[in-house]
Amino acid sequence: MPSTLDLTDVPYGLLVGELQRRLECATKPERRVVLLGPPGCGKGTQSPALKRDFCLCHLATGDMLRAAVGAGTPNGLRAKAAMESGALVTDDIVIGIIEEATKKPECRNGFILDGFPRNVTQAQALDQMLASKGVAIDKVLNFEVPDSLLVERVTGRLVHPASGRSYHEKFAPPKVSMTDDVTGEPLIRRKDDNADTLKARLSTFHSQTAPVIDYYKKQGALVNIKADNPFDKVKTAIFGALNK
Repeated sequence: MPSTLDLTDVPYGLLVGELQRRLECATKPERRVVLLGPPGCGKGTQSPALKRDFCLCHLATGDMLRAAVGAGTPNGLRAKAAMESGALVTDDIVIGIIEEATKKPECRNGFILDGFPRNVTQAQALDQMLASKGVAIDKVLNFEVPDSLLVERVTGRLVHPASGRSYHEKFAPPKVSMTDDVTGEPLIRRKDDNADTLKARLSTFHSQTAPVIDYYKKQGALVNIKADNPFDKVKTAIFGALNK
């Protein structure tokens, strides 16, 4: 006989709030959103609000890959074998992992895809996978930030490893230094969040990912977001784009 979840100790206000949230989510339209932009552009900072207010799941490819490997899914096992052999994880494996993730209940209203596609070939493969299900990408938000402003953003970034929540020691600091606001767990600095690594990543972004912007622009799905504005102004622009 299946076990039941004991909610005795859960505060009444939290239960009512969660019920209200689920009722509101049931009325939300489906949306499938891709976030594009260079490292440090603010995608990770804005994603929690998008996830919450539009009732979408947040699919960060790195997190999904690690989760699939840890869960031992068919595509996770393929990815693990590739990584252990020193090979790259192929696009079809990543597409498979994305497809697996979109079947989860929390993705019933759609998703925010962050970190993929990185090139036009991947964008085409993603479109084909979604088309086989009778759906498509609705909006592609292109976070525009001048390269000159990204160094300070990236070198000051702090991350909660378990959830992917990101902070910035200057622009969006946690309430308690080096501590996640939600869980109270320690924050970390990623090893590659330094100026030298950023320059290499920006070079890769401009050469490989920038053509993806043109690909989605031709489809009429692209919306440019001036992401060097203050957080609330960027959020307003994003919400305006998704509510059209």
